[in-house]
Amino acid sequence: MIEETVATLQPGAALTDRINNKSAVLGVVGLGYVGLPLAVEKAKAGYRVIGFDVQARRVDMVNQGQNYIGDVVDQELKDLVASGQLIATTDYSQIARVDAVAICVPTPLDKYQQPDISYVVNSSKQIAEFLHSEMLVVLESTTYPGTTEEVVMPILEATGLRCGSDFFLAFSPERVDPGNKYYHTKNTPKVVGGVTKRCTEIAATLYAHVLQGEIHQVSSPKVAEMEKILENTFRNINIALANEMAILCNKMEIDVWEVIEAAKTKPYGFMPFYPGPGLGGHCIPIDPFYLTWKAREYDYHTRLIEIAGEINNSMPEYVVEKAASFLNRFGKPLKGAKILMLGLAYKKDIDDPRESPAVKIYHLLRERLAEVSVNDPFIPSYKFGNTHITTVELNAERLQTADLVLITTDHSLYDYSWICEQAQLVFDTRNATRQVAAPRAEIIHI
Repeated sequence: MIEETVATLQPGAALTDRINNKSAVLGVVGLGYVGLPLAVEKAKAGYRVIGFDVQARRVDMVNQGQNYIGDVVDQELKDLVASGQLIATTDYSQIARVDAVAICVPTPLDKYQQPDISYVVNSSKQIAEFLHSEMLVVLESTTYPGTTEEVVMPILEATGLRCGSDFFLAFSPERVDPGNKYYHTKNTPKVVGGVTKRCTEIAATLYAHVLQGEIHQVSSPKVAEMEKILENTFRNINIALANEMAILCNKMEIDVWEVIEAAKTKPYGFMPFYPGPGLGGHCIPIDPFYLTWKAREYDYHTRLIEIAGEINNSMPEYVVEKAASFLNRFGKPLKGAKILMLGLAYKKDIDDPRESPAVKIYHLLRERLAEVSVNDPFIPSYKFGNTHITTVELNAERLQTADLVLITTDHSLYDYSWICEQAQLVFDTRNATRQVAAPRAEIIHI
């Protein structure tokens, strides 16, 4: 009886009870690639969920049960909306109704390659306006170590409420891998780091009710923020190594893909990474810059990370130069060449062109006065700034009349045997054609 009395006096006890009995109302700010799948999983777990977004079109689509994210099952979204379990709104005053809210907004880089956390700041201010006692706030947006405690917490505490006693704050990095056939939001392990131990415990309790993956608690938001940066910096650096090996192997007339396959036979001490036309997406090309920027505050220069970024960023130029050399071998200049690019997305089997190297290659080829057309079965059109690309139909005539077919994204929907039967010259930057038997086309790899 004494233990029960002590428990009820513990900060967040009432919130924990609501989480455990699923009477808590949950909010998700930002209904993009991270936020909408998370909102769906929370609703599937039995919680009432309110999704917030500044884009009225997204809100309308959610409320109509129309899915726009590949990792969300269409019927699940429809059913959750129809049952009233999930609603969306642009009215941030509704945050006053929620017991816990996750911030899942973009954290891009500005034109100087410095972190732009304005979305996080604005979201924190909107939450602060309606913050109340016994409320949990979790930042999921990838950012530099210190953001949760140095940026978000002061905004929330400006209300007069104290973190750890009146409200609870944690960082839990998103781990979304669009197109992954096995790991999704629900079954991917989750890292949680709260400002206080109690903050961590409450956030971990919520995620344990929503997700199937392991909930790994760490000692602070900074640890959780840093581990997320480490994840993507690790991949960035190893991809840069693979790209540099590809360039060197090309000069030495060695097949880099065969080299990697041979290295993979070692059962320890080696993990395969693969070369390609460059990095894309919302994480790997961007996240390491958050760390290099923050490191300057401590008078430290992250040389390896920055060199890796330079190598990966140079790959689109390398692809264009190699394409020009390939065409030249057959007496065709790049200027005026008809080039058919296959793939606009930054990775296979998704509809996301953000930071895609294919877009950069498209621009570089156009600058060299090549006649470029693009096909992508997942992206009918793409518009960003002054760039407007409408993808063309992929047919035998288009393949046969192209001076060069450039594979920039290895979508599974492509019939590579047929492509290599119809085309004259193929530049495969993704090793997609390796298993094609006796191709008619001349093929080179990155």
